[in-house]
Amino acid sequence: MAVSRTDVTGEGQPPRKDGRNLRAERTRAAVVDALLALVGEGDLRPTADRIAARAQVSLRSVYQHFNDLERLFGEAADRELQAIGALLEPVAADGTPAARIDALAAQRAIVYEQATPMWRAALLQEPFSTEISTRMAWIRATRRDEISALFATELAALAPAARDEVVAGLVAAGSWGTWESLRTHQDLAVDVARAALRRMFAALLGA
Repeated sequence: MAVSRTDVTGEGQPPRKDGRNLRAERTRAAVVDALLALVGEGDLRPTADRIAARAQVSLRSVYQHFNDLERLFGEAADRELQAIGALLEPVAADGTPAARIDALAAQRAIVYEQATPMWRAALLQEPFSTEISTRMAWIRATRRDEISALFATELAALAPAARDEVVAGLVAAGSWGTWESLRTHQDLAVDVARAALRRMFAALLGA
């Protein structure tokens, strides 16, 4: 069998990372992991010292990899968004209104059960952090667009003013704040909270 020059020299192959780069990547990932772990345990504004201790790295290492905690929170938020995205199945827009409402309520329950610790931390950081406020604005706009597309048929049948009101109501009903009220403030079980979301969506859409 002929052996090509690429086989022998490795040309055309992705460059191998040296040990120092691999260690740097592991340290960076460990710092993000530490932040997410602390937030998940209820430490919503962990200091650099606590993050370093949890990651078992020096405080200097934290700042070597992240210029400031805002950048670190931004990367942790991106990691969380990726994890949540991996959990989700897109809601089919061609089902019956009842099927779409059920699917949306189920999707929101999955997302918010996963995201609640990070969401609480993000709300604390949002007024002071461009990294976080930019991501939160994107999430809110995306959620609004998703709802408008998912119920486009039902919304198209409404007068413009009524359509805007219904969209606003659907966005509010499907927000994390509503989920927090149901799960934490009212102490409802997940299935009961999900049923409450379903009922709110149905009432707004007249379905």
